Parts: sequence; structure tokens; C-alpha cells
Amino acid sequence: MHTRTVSPVFVGRASERAFLRKVLSQAAAGEPQAVLIGGEAGVGKSRLVDEFLAEARAAGAVTAEGACVEVGAEGLPFAPVSTVLRALNRQLGEELAEAAAGFGGELGRLLPELGAPTPAARAGRDEDERARLFELTARLLEALGTERTLVLVIEDLHWSDRSTRGLLDYLFRSLHHCRVVLLVTYRSDDIHRRHPLRPFLAELDRQRTVRRVELGRFTREEVRGQLAGIRDAAPSDRELDQVYRRSDGNAFFVEELATANDCGGPGSLSDSVRDLLLVRVEALPETAQRVVRTLAEGGSKVEHALLGAVTKLGEDDLIEALRAAVGASILRADGDDTYRFRHALVREAVDDDLLPGERSRLSRRFAEALEAEPELVRADERPARLASYWYHARDAAQALPAILSAAATARCRHAYAEQLHLLERALEVWDEAPAAVRTSLPLAADVESYPLCDCDDEELSFLDLLAEMTVTARRAGEPERGLAVVNRAMRHMEEREHPLRAAWFWTQKSRLVRNLAKGNGWPELGTAQKLLEGFAPSPVHAHVMTEAAGWRTVFDPRPEGVAVADRAVELSRQVGDEESELNALISRGGLLAEGGHGEEGVEVLREAARRAEESELVSVFKRCYVNLESMLEGIGRSEEAVEVAQHALPLAYRYGLRDTESWLHGNLADSLFSLGRWAECEAAILESRRTAQTPVSFAIAAKRLALLAVARGDLVAAEAELGRMTEHFNTFDVSAPQYAHPVATARIGFAAQQGRILDARRSLVETLAVGLAPGFGRYTWPMLDAAAVTESEARGVPAAAPGQASAISRIRECAASLPRSYQVWDAYALMVEAELRRAEGSACPADWAAAAAAFEGLPRPRERARISLRLAETLLAEGERERAAELLAEAHAEAERLGAGPLLAEAERLAQRGRLPLTPDEDAGQPDSFGLTRRERDVLALVAAGRTNRQIAEELFISPKTASVHVSNILAKLEVSGRGQAAALAHRLGLVGT
Repeated sequence: MHTRTVSPVFVGRASERAFLRKVLSQAAAGEPQAVLIGGEAGVGKSRLVDEFLAEARAAGAVTAEGACVEVGAEGLPFAPVSTVLRALNRQLGEELAEAAAGFGGELGRLLPELGAPTPAARAGRDEDERARLFELTARLLEALGTERTLVLVIEDLHWSDRSTRGLLDYLFRSLHHCRVVLLVTYRSDDIHRRHPLRPFLAELDRQRTVRRVELGRFTREEVRGQLAGIRDAAPSDRELDQVYRRSDGNAFFVEELATANDCGGPGSLSDSVRDLLLVRVEALPETAQRVVRTLAEGGSKVEHALLGAVTKLGEDDLIEALRAAVGASILRADGDDTYRFRHALVREAVDDDLLPGERSRLSRRFAEALEAEPELVRADERPARLASYWYHARDAAQALPAILSAAATARCRHAYAEQLHLLERALEVWDEAPAAVRTSLPLAADVESYPLCDCDDEELSFLDLLAEMTVTARRAGEPERGLAVVNRAMRHMEEREHPLRAAWFWTQKSRLVRNLAKGNGWPELGTAQKLLEGFAPSPVHAHVMTEAAGWRTVFDPRPEGVAVADRAVELSRQVGDEESELNALISRGGLLAEGGHGEEGVEVLREAARRAEESELVSVFKRCYVNLESMLEGIGRSEEAVEVAQHALPLAYRYGLRDTESWLHGNLADSLFSLGRWAECEAAILESRRTAQTPVSFAIAAKRLALLAVARGDLVAAEAELGRMTEHFNTFDVSAPQYAHPVATARIGFAAQQGRILDARRSLVETLAVGLAPGFGRYTWPMLDAAAVTESEARGVPAAAPGQASAISRIRECAASLPRSYQVWDAYALMVEAELRRAEGSACPADWAAAAAAFEGLPRPRERARISLRLAETLLAEGERERAAELLAEAHAEAERLGAGPLLAEAERLAQRGRLPLTPDEDAGQPDSFGLTRRERDVLALVAAGRTNRQIAEELFISPKTASVHVSNILAKLEVSGRGQAAALAHRLGLVGT
């Protein structure tokens, strides 16, 4: 029996086809394209894609297709991506292997043909590894899409797992300068309010690089063309009216109605959609119906051999039944010897028609067949499918170990969301499984530093499961779920003696509450440390103390923290945990540097970085080099920090650590800013933003751009970046000084330049109100300097006078608590104090000379230019005009080179007030309008502003008597009788600014 239901003539979709041709053309020109095609079930998405792929192949493109597989609640991890890579491997062979050279072990998680996955001990054990896998996948596609156009299609995204969606999102954002088209389809009518695809699509809509196409239903004339194609003859008006009315233009329903009319004549169908879809199934021979029902419960696609094992039909009978179903256009045979329904709607109708007992029995048969002959399905799909079959068979004894095995496989592929979903299913069936099964499970095998049980205690096995769920939730980016699991574990341990496990869970809780901005995590770490008192060293001890040392580095770098880090190093070495040891060493180096032992701290970090690089401990690489770079910059060794960044960036790229690249570029930007290389600094920040992968990285990039804009005086750009920074910072805890203090520096500088002195003061007060311990010279001195400059520039401003004394006192008090361990910190301390004295009106040349001497030899051109400007100002007030002019010219030239707008304007104002040349050939006495000299024009401006002779003298560094003479001369030259008339005339003639 053969029924043609698909029209050989492609009907309609003219605008969509034109759009896809344009997409292909743009990709061929080297601009990667991302397209989402949505539409209700049966509207014709797959047919449009098939036609497009045919055109792409005719144009010389390499095409590959994959489809999301419906297994469990959220699909098989990375299944469509693996299918696409496998198709590319078949077509490109050695070329793909060459493109993956150097990281095939990591990509082996998606395409086993490339090699065994990299062992966790070498690759690292945290969630950064998933980002690394994504980056290496993007790099592989970019390499393959350099010389040819690739068209990669992934269908049925509504069945996708979260890991697949995460990878697609990464590819959409990260592919650059390659000839790649990523085309994805999904069923829009399936996307209900809580469907996991809905937020994903909403996020993609914000990306300008991703375009969505929604397919509508056919018009009446298009349905006519479709029926004519199916029948090789034009339909009658009566039949067209009936089919169009009942199908409502849905292409698949048109096909079904056309076939049904052939079978039984017009009007023979039920109005039920399910009955409509089952008409041709029920017309099959009984054996073929049995095969179709079995296939419906087996998943989106089923292998020929597995189908035979489950149905227990002879080969000839099975082929005959399949031939009937394929001929009736119910099933389709794929090239990899698998079968699937030609349309998912038919499968859903068939599956819905099964009785509940039928479903569970069929699931059991699939599971038993797969247990008996594991080779019936691909090895990378077997664990997930077996877990799904046993789960739906409702056999807890078999389902629990199968689910945990699938969870371990998902972890190996960095599919953490799917791993968590499977572990939740394990928790769901836990109580139903026999005790003998629960106590023999290999749990917690991949949970860092967790104390493993000997598997003879059911209670401990349950805690092991909760431990695995805790870490998996954190890796999956679901800290709320992780915190709920931790709290459940703690309730379970009440009145039970499990101190090591309790300490481990408290440490996990510390990390989770920090991630959720529900605290800084120290109380939880303190509880964990107390629980370990009196016990012999163990991996848990090393883990807890390493976490405690890391916490002190970020939140409380007082000298006593070094002892905590030393203990963490010692414990890590005792238990043979090199990763914990290196992390503890990194914390130790940071604490040493904050405590004034910078040289020793740098050497500790250099050694840790060397070991991490030598052993390719990718999980530690980021902390080593990012912290070393930051430490060198913080203690004033900016050139060395640049060298570290230049060494580490190629390694981060080689390892595929994209977000680490963002951190390295960001710290490099800090050093370039200090060195006065602002154009390079901006380029580094933009690269940091381009490679950022987390809200933290995006926020810090925006903060750096805001600081640069404030330094340049670009308040429009500063405001925009501060807005972006705030948006991203709202997603995590920013109380740590390394975040909070630079943010405050940017906000204080921005508010001060806008004249919002009270807002600037409020930013400082709120930041200091956190009650942080003394320390953090790297981040706190620049913040205090920005606050001091604000008060210095606000002197004499009436609105700023109330509260200024209190603000100055607050800055001095904080400065007194900070260390001055390095030349750069001591120089900042002297500069801050000089600015505060300027705010009080008591600064003298000696104050600024001391600051200038402290900055001598430090590569800080912006600070040195400001000090030269301030020193020139005080010298001018004391009548040392020649030296003042020299310093002012130097400051002006440096400000001009940097592009430091506010500093440049201040230098020009001082030159104008003091009648000092900014260049050697500048003539300060050049006559001006109405015969007024430049100095007289300066005096006139102050007269127009309502200043008295004494105020004019103070402002222009002259005596009151000289000011009086200038005013008399001005009145005579303007031929006016008083100061009021002079001011009015000056404004009317434009002799002074507004």
C-alpha cells in the first residue's frame, strides 16, 4: 500500500525562501547567520527547511541536520549537536579531525569519534568546563566554516534539553567571521507559559544577530496548489472549500484530509483532530499497527534492530510491517537505519491512544531489550534512554541505578541541567527502590572533597545523593535549588553524628548564599570549621580551609588570614589534593600582598601559575593568572602586569577559557589605564566585554568603561555604562571591595563632574557602611582619592559647604585605617591628604611636593599630571610664577596626550586665572575687545559673576589693590559708571561667558 500525501510541488513561502537565500548569501560572504523558524505543528517548517537545504547544497554548501530527541522531560543532552557533528565528520573526515586538533578530547564529549574525553583531574571539576566545551565547539565550527559555507539545522527545539539551548545561545553570540548558517526550528503552539523554551526565545529576541521567522498557515489558493500537487489534478471547488475549512490552512492537515477523502470520501471524517490523525494508522494491517504503536512509545526515533527486539517479529514480518507504514506516509526511514514518524502529531496521537498499562509494558520491553543487547543503540545515547525506559516502566529497582548511570554520563558531557533533572528523578523513586539497591549505589564519585561512605548504610547513601545534587545544582546555575537541597540534607542530619558531611554541606551553603546575595557566607564557613575540630585531616578539612582562605582573600585580608591559608596548604598536601593546594597557595599569595609582603606574594603566585600551567590544571589556571595580574597592578608594577597578561591570554585561548580571557583583558585594561595608554585600554575593555560570559564579567567591563569615560569627561558615555553596570550587578553580591570600591569610584567621579556633590558623598557613605576590615589598598585608595577630589573641587560652593567638614573627616578616618605598604599606596595617601587640605583651604606647595616625590618613578601619568597642576596652583598663590608656569605647561601637555578632558579644562582655567602661558609662544597680554587685556577680561567675568574685589583677588592670585585698579580700568574702557552696568554690557556684548 502506498499513499502519496506530500505534494511534489513546493507551494507558497515565497518571502521566506527569498529571506533564506539572502541568509545563505550573507553567510557565504563571511558573516555568520542565525535563524529561528517557528510555527504550529504541521504548518510546513520541515518542508521549508528541506527545500532550503537542497538549494544550499546546489550552491556548494556543506549541510548537516540534527533533531532534538524526546527522551524524558527535557530531551537527550546535546543529541542534535552530536548528530550535526557526526554528519560533518562523515562528510569532512580528516579535515574535521585537523580542525579539532589539540582539543579533540574535550569535543569527544559531543563526538566520541574525536577521542576519549579529557580526564576530570586534568580538565578541572567545576562549571567553567561547560563554558570551555562551548568555546571549543564554536572554534571548531569557525575553523570548518573558513573555506566553505556550512548550513547546520537543528529541528524540534521545543524538545531540547537545557544544555543544548545553552550551547546554541553561545554559538549565536560567539561565532564571528565565518561562513556558517545556524537554522533552528520549533513548534510555537507547544510553547506554553512555563515551557523552558519561552525564556530562551525571549533572550534571543534581544540579540540583533538572531532573526526569527514565524510561518503562517496557507491561504485558500495555496491549499488549492497543495491539493493539486498531491492529486496531480486540480480539486473541485466543493472539495477545496471543505479541505480548507477543516484544515484551516495547516499544510499537514491538508495532506491528511486529502488522504482521508481518498479513502472514504468527503465528509467521512470525525471532527476530532486525534481521530483525523489516526485514520490512516487504523487502515494499516494489524502487524503494522502494532509496530507503529511500539515505535510511538520508543521515542522520537527508534533503531531497526531495537524495534525488532521489542516487537519480537521475524525480520521479514518486521520489514513488511515497516514498509506498509512507510508507504502510507506514517513513518519515514532515515539513513542511519532508524525509523521515526513522518510527523510528530501522528506519534502523539498514537501514543495518546495507548492505555496506561500498555505504555508501561512497552517501556519495560524497550528497557529489557536494551539491557540484553546494549549495542542496539549508540553508546552515547544508551544511558539516557535506558533510564527513561525504566522510569516509564515504573520499576524503581531498575530505574534508580539506570537513572544514576545516566546522570553520571550527563556530568561527563557537562550537561549539568540534565544531570540535575535525572538526580531529581532518582530522589523521586528513592523510597520505592529496595533497600539493597539503595545501599549499593556508587554515589558522589565526582563531588569534590566529599567524604564517601562505604556503601553499607542506607542513610549515608541518601546523603550522598543529596551531595551530588547540591554540587550539580550549583554547576547548573540553580543556586536556589542547591540551597534547598542543602537545607534538606541538614534537616536529615539533625540528631545524627555525621560531622564531616555536615561540614561539607555547610561549606556548600556558604558558596550558595554568596551566589544568591543572601550573605557573605562567613557564618556558614565558621560552622564548618568548628565541626571539624578534633578530627584527623581529611579531604573535607582541606576543602573547608581552602574555602576559608579564599573567603579571607576577598572579604577580610588581614594578616591572620595567612595562617588560615598556610593550614589549607598543609592539609591539601597531606591528603594529596593538588587542586586545593594550588587554590590555597593563590589565597596565601594574595593575603601576603595585602599584608605588605608583595614580593613574597608575587613569587607564591608565580609558582602556583607555573605548576598549574605545567600540569594543565585548567580549573586553577584562571585564578592563578588573573590574581597575579591584579596583584602586580595593585602594588604598582603595571608593566609586569601587562607582561603577565600577554603570556596568559594565548594560553586561555588555547584552553578555550573564554570568560577567563575576559578577566585577563579586563585586568590588562587596568594596567594600561595606569600607564596612560588609554586607547589600548579601551580596546582591551571592549575585548573583555566581547569575551564575557557571566553577569559579573559584563558588569566589570561596563564599570571599567565608565571609569575611563569619567577620566575623559565623557559624561554621556559614563552614564550609559553605569546603567549597564547596575543592571548586571543586580544579579549577584557586590559587597566585596574588589567590586564595591571601583564601582563607588566611578559613581563618585561621575556625580562630582555633574556637580552632584551630595550624591557623591552618599556613594562613599553607603560603600563604607558595609563595615569592611582594613585593607584592600588596591581598590580603596582610588575610591578615597575620588572622594577627596570631589571635596577639593567643591570648596567655596555654597551648596557643598554643609557637611563638608564631616565628609573630609570621614575620608581621613578611612585613609588612616588603610595600609601604606607600597610606594603606590603611600603616594595615594599623600595625594589624598593634599586634596583634603586643598578642600580646607590650607594646602601649601610642600604638601604637593611630597606627593610628587612619592609618585616619582611610578608609571602613573594621570596622577602625576594632577599633582603638577595642583603644585603649580599653590606656587602661583605664593608668587612663584616661573616654576608654576613650567609645571602647568607639563600638566597641560600630559592631560592633552591622555585625553583627560576634566584635567585639561582645569589646567586651562588655571592658566587663564594666573595669566600663565600653556605654550612657550603664547602671549598672555594680547589686547582684546574694547581694548581689554586678557587679564581685564578675566576680572570682568568675575565682576559679572558678582564677586567683590577681595574675592577677585583670591581667585586670580593678585592683591585686592591690583584687583581694584583692574576694575577701574574696565569701567573707563567700557565707559560705564558702575559694576552693574559693566556686568550688563559684558553679557549683552558677549564679552564673558554665561
